[in-house]
Amino acid sequence: MPVKHDLFADLSISKDELGKRRGGDPKLNQLVTDYDTIDGDIVKAENGSAGDISDDQLRELKEKRLLAKDKIVQRLEAGR
Repeated sequence: MPVKHDLFADLSISKDELGKRRGGDPKLNQLVTDYDTIDGDIVKAENGSAGDISDDQLRELKEKRLLAKDKIVQRLEAGR
C-alpha cells in the first residue's frame, strides 16, 4: 500500500521547525506545497486512483518530487 513520502525524515527536520520556517518564508512555503502536491499525485498513481498512468509517467513524477525536495533543501540551507 503506497504511503506519502516522509519529507521530515528526509530533511532531518521536525514538522514544527519546518512549519516555523515556512511561515517566515513564502518561497519555502510554496516549494513545500508543490512537493506535497507532487507526492500526493504519486500516491494516487501508485494506488491506481489516478487512472491509467504509465511507468514512465510515474518515474517522471518521482523525478519531479526529487527535484522539488532538492529545491527545499537549498532554500533551507540558504536561510540558515
